Amino acid sequence: MYNGDKTLKKPNILIIITDQQSGSAMSCVGNENVKTPGIDSIADNGVVFSKAYCTNPVCVPSRVSMFTGKMPHRAKIYSNVHKAKDLDKFRWLGKHLAENGYDCGYFGKWHLVIQRWRKWIHGFKKTYISWGKNRDENTIPHVTKFLRKKREKPFFAVASFVNPHDICQFARRQALPNGEIPEPPESDEFPELPSSFNVPENEPDTIREANQESWKRYPTKDWDKRDWREYLWGYYRLVELADKWIGKVMDSVRKYCDLENTVIIFVSDHGEGMASHHWNQKQVLYETTTRVPFIISQKGTTLHGKINNTQLASTGLDLFPTICDFVGISPPKDLFGMSLKDVATGKRDKIERDFVMSETEFGGFVKWAGDHFGRANGRMIRTEQFKYMVYSKGKIREQLIDIDKDPGEMNNLATDPNYKEVLNRHRELLEKWCKKTEDDFDYISSEI
Repeated sequence: MYNGDKTLKKPNILIIITDQQSGSAMSCVGNENVKTPGIDSIADNGVVFSKAYCTNPVCVPSRVSMFTGKMPHRAKIYSNVHKAKDLDKFRWLGKHLAENGYDCGYFGKWHLVIQRWRKWIHGFKKTYISWGKNRDENTIPHVTKFLRKKREKPFFAVASFVNPHDICQFARRQALPNGEIPEPPESDEFPELPSSFNVPENEPDTIREANQESWKRYPTKDWDKRDWREYLWGYYRLVELADKWIGKVMDSVRKYCDLENTVIIFVSDHGEGMASHHWNQKQVLYETTTRVPFIISQKGTTLHGKINNTQLASTGLDLFPTICDFVGISPPKDLFGMSLKDVATGKRDKIERDFVMSETEFGGFVKWAGDHFGRANGRMIRTEQFKYMVYSKGKIREQLIDIDKDPGEMNNLATDPNYKEVLNRHRELLEKWCKKTEDDFDYISSEI
């Protein structure tokens, strides 16, 4: 426990979160369609984990996972509308750090399900939850006030931003609630469509059925290529809008904090379809929605300006133990994640792990063929070379992708007899994982 001795010099911890930002939507990883100097400044002193995956491509389950270190199914949370169960039985990251001598504050978008006033559970003594218009801009002064506060304790701060989530409104041609972006330019200035733009053959039925059932979520059914390119342009502008506020936070960090004693972690709760496979929004288990930014940075301690293309990382499971490692305390014993500190600091090139997991649910707005309104669940296993996805409904339910050879996920190998052994190995990994983590996913290893 922290005893007020300034000589202990435990590092400050700052987590910056965006909402609905894909792992490729940063200029520091070579994307020329977007400029993110704020995010890039974090990467300059740190490591970008390019194989980082969220545990669920939806806001609430992903965030609950990050701050508890648990898979979303442990709390029975698969969507934003599920009510939390037994969250008071979990050890929350804020509570864990507060009891180890940290001054904890959370600012911006909440979406942690647990009520803000239950501070004895989540651990954040100081909170500002943004609502209404311009939520991201309104968050900045509260973050700045917390960072410049004179204190004897180290701090744990979370700066949580809404954008680029407003792409949902942009796609529906609605007003943007969290700040304006420029008027669209001439169409020849729009980004080109990705090579994975088309819907792949033998795609699981669940994906298109969900897409067709809700215009509000997926207003893309009548879009032509120009519409898709304009949407991509808008998405990148919203990423840049979020980056503007991240830059403001970093200005305050440089002004009020000791950079060499502050661990900065940048992450997003999930990604965005980004026109890959004719998809906008989230929920599916493709790369654009599940692979997210994950940067760990501490000036003088972590490797600087490094892109790690080999380490499989889980933002939901690994965030908690990684922070504990930087702080020098033990994480809860019942977590399945691992610390990435040694990789971020260059002590180890890689930490071996067989796979990372993600899970999803298409909610009750979908009326499945021959069925009543209900829910369809999905699970994803990402191994070193392959990615296996399976859904609980449909004639075609499985996808097996060789990510090394097919990063756009266009070729489903689940029916290829040459990959039968690989398919069965991933089925077995999923089955063992479900038993280990008490996941009641309705898994049936039937033939397609």
